[in-house]
Amino acid sequence: MNPGAVTGDLVQRHLKWGWWSLLAFVSLGITLEVLHGFKIGAYLSAANQTRRLMWTLAHAHGVGLALLHLGFAATVGLLKTAPASHLTASRCLRLASLLIPGGFFLGGLSPYAGDPGLGIILVPPGALLLFGAAWLTAKSISSRALPDEIEPTASESGKVP
Repeated sequence: MNPGAVTGDLVQRHLKWGWWSLLAFVSLGITLEVLHGFKIGAYLSAANQTRRLMWTLAHAHGVGLALLHLGFAATVGLLKTAPASHLTASRCLRLASLLIPGGFFLGGLSPYAGDPGLGIILVPPGALLLFGAAWLTAKSISSRALPDEIEPTASESGKVP
């Protein structure tokens, strides 16, 4: 397969993933605000403090990871070719984006005795995958020069438009 096509495929995949997951997690945030606004006991009561925390963490991590997908797409898009490490980083990032917010959300579905439910066990592997994606991408970018086609903006070159 053409290396440029791989780069384009990665950019497209992460742009789609980023925007659709941002929509999903913004929707979750709105839902949580509605539960709060209508004082729904299953979400707000003191007995459900763990659920509230887990679902808030699912929302926050989901939004952050969605934005990270957009950043990854922009980073890969700056390169002429995607090294093999970007394919691995892409897979790690996508899995982390399922496991971390999913683990928090599932952990809040059936908390017991102030502890999150069993779904929380998905979070640590997701965190390791996220670390791997960041490390692979940082290492790859650090060892490569960015393409010459990237022109500095007017403010960076000292020229005023």
